[in-house]
Formats: sequence, structure tokens, C-alpha cells
Amino acid sequence: MPRRFVDLSILLENEVVADPPFMRPHIEYAAHHDTIDELNTFFPGVGADQMPGGEGFGAVEKITLTTHNGTHLDAPWHFHPTQDGGAPALTIDEVPLEWCFQPGVKLDFRHFPDGYVVGAADVEAELARIGHDVQPLEIVLINTAAGMAVGDPDYVGTGCGMGYEATIYLTSRGVRVTGIDAWSWDAPFRHTAEKVAATGDTSLIWEGHKAGRDIGYCHLEKLHNLEALPSHGFMVSCFPHKIKGASAGWTRAVAVIDEN
Repeated sequence: MPRRFVDLSILLENEVVADPPFMRPHIEYAAHHDTIDELNTFFPGVGADQMPGGEGFGAVEKITLTTHNGTHLDAPWHFHPTQDGGAPALTIDEVPLEWCFQPGVKLDFRHFPDGYVVGAADVEAELARIGHDVQPLEIVLINTAAGMAVGDPDYVGTGCGMGYEATIYLTSRGVRVTGIDAWSWDAPFRHTAEKVAATGDTSLIWEGHKAGRDIGYCHLEKLHNLEALPSHGFMVSCFPHKIKGASAGWTRAVAVIDEN
């Protein structure tokens, strides 16, 4: 049976805006002719003229970034020190691999305005619309208006986000990995800050993330191409980089669709 692979990851690059200014990555590129010093570390005295094509050592990149740059998987440790009633929260190197390769489900919330907080009723209604009952360990992906806004100056402030009740609706049914094409699983901070200022209710801050205190789970952030996916009937692969004790790990998230 033929398979179609859909890349769900954004590029890690210098030019495209995908993070606030204080946490944007920086990639320093060294081409083959820039790496003679590295060549001489291993082979003293060898010059570029002695290498094929008159080039130096291999091309290489030096990257300054956080574990939350690019498409990445957040571990429960990112949300809170504990999960599941007080157990130590899992770090990214402790996340079970079976969580990261499962059937996928896409919920389409592109119609919600920027800053909207998705509730349990919204999730239930969308599942009814697509005719699907969510199953344990399925990976639930949230398609928002932010998916088409990567690189826009206000990408970080674009799209809806998942609230506490919506998150618990999924995790209480056995979902352990979710994902979103916005900068954050939660609604953009700019909109949440306005609500907190108006109400004084600080429980609104990161309410989707903080649901991980009650039921440990992971979520993918800054996904891409969710518009290309059906509502269900595909697999998701999202194995994170294995970083000891870390709150997140970069991933090349991919959907795999079997086609007749």
C-alpha cells in the first residue's frame, strides 16, 4: 500500500519569525572553505589545496537556541514539577516512546478568533462533527489560524488556544500527546494578559499547560501543514530529541497516510 508523508514541522531558520525576540534562534553557517582550522585540528598542516575541489573540511553550523525553538515536544516537567497527584513530572528523556507514534486526529479550530480559549464543549462538538470518538494514546492535533501565519510579525499572538477543561477532556480519555500549530498550546499571552488585568484571575495564565499537574501529558507546539491532513486515518511520528533532564525536545513531526 502506498504511503504519503506530510511534514508537520516548521523550518529552524534565522529569517522567519516564529518566536518572541528574546528567544529567537541564531544559526551561524560555516561553508566548506571556512573550516580549514577544524581540518588542521585532526590533520595538521593539510591545506585546502590538498583537499578535493580545493575546499576545507565539511560544512557545519553553530546554533544558539532553546529546547522550545522550532517544532518541539513539551514534557510534563515543562508545565510543573509534579504530575498525576504529586508524582515527579517526566522530563523529555523519560517520555515513553509509544506515546510518540500513534494514530492521529485533527480538530479544526481555524474559525475561532485570536485569543479564544477552547473549552471541552468545543472539543466534543468538533469530534461529533468529524464523527470520531477519541481513543487512548491517539495524538490529537489542533489546527488554528496560526498555522498559516508563521513568519508574520504577530505570529506569536495569532490563533486560539486550549484551556484547562479542553485539555483535561482529552487527557482523561487517555490522550498523552497533543499538538498545535500555534506558538503555544495555550491562547496567546497577549490576549490572556488582557483578561487577567480585567479580572485579576491569575488561574487563566497557562491553564492548558497547567492541566499537566493533574494528568501528565505532552504537547507539540509550532506544528505546520495541518491543513493538509484529514480529520483522522493517519499516523503521527513525533519522537523528541533525547536531552537529559530537559523540559522539551526538538522533533521532526511527520504524519503518515496510507493511500489506496
